[in-house]
Amino acid sequence: MTAANDILYEAHGHVRLITIDRADRMNSLDFAANERLIDRWREFAADEGARVAVITGAGARAFCAGADLKTYTMNYASRPAPEFRTRFTDGPGFGGITRGLSIDKPIIAAVNGYAISGGLELAEACDIRFCSPNAEFAHQDVNWGFHPCDGGCVRLPQIVGLGNAMELILSGQRIGAEHALRIGLVNRIVPAADLVAETMAFAEVVASRAPLAQRFAKDVVMRSFDLPLDDALRLESRSFHDLAETEDLKEGTDAFREKRPAAFKGR
Repeated sequence: MTAANDILYEAHGHVRLITIDRADRMNSLDFAANERLIDRWREFAADEGARVAVITGAGARAFCAGADLKTYTMNYASRPAPEFRTRFTDGPGFGGITRGLSIDKPIIAAVNGYAISGGLELAEACDIRFCSPNAEFAHQDVNWGFHPCDGGCVRLPQIVGLGNAMELILSGQRIGAEHALRIGLVNRIVPAADLVAETMAFAEVVASRAPLAQRFAKDVVMRSFDLPLDDALRLESRSFHDLAETEDLKEGTDAFREKRPAAFKGR
């Protein structure tokens, strides 16, 4: 295990577990911790042995309660507006993966409690979300005079539909785990004591599949949102054919014929 102060990065085979270890602050992120989390995502993206990431928060109360507002508001007030806007619109967004840092590998969130504002945006930027029964979700930004600015207004409607997204974004109210499951914000509710273990077990299953096929598929899914149907279907078809010459496809078809598990290499 390697740790950069309060952001932990652990290797488990082809899976990487990233933990926001700031339980005394509800796993909120100040500027420095946010930069460290960005570094961990870059480490994951560059790690050839890493196929899947799981992100969670330390303790039992919070996944991530968003930005450390005291730190962020003080920085906002003290920084010249052009400097602030350049840093936080052109660079990686809150938590790294919300904006400006594209990772084509699968990412899974294990939401162990509060996922509030920026913390919810971080979870929304993941591909799959499991949560504990005590999880609560909210975009509380309108309570303080602003709106989601790291993907909440963009990703949430894609995940839960327009009406459900508007309800959360415009009201600032919290919803619980059962509500989140009902609207499709989370994929599974898992007992709190088992959440990380079950999420890691699922991540290991994902990591055993063809990594190039997963990356190509993720690219098609994400890019097709803004395309007309015919263009999206052509993108999918081209992506499929681009896999034709890969070693993984040959390995997969050989394994099927030979009735054995495939040993994918990501080539």
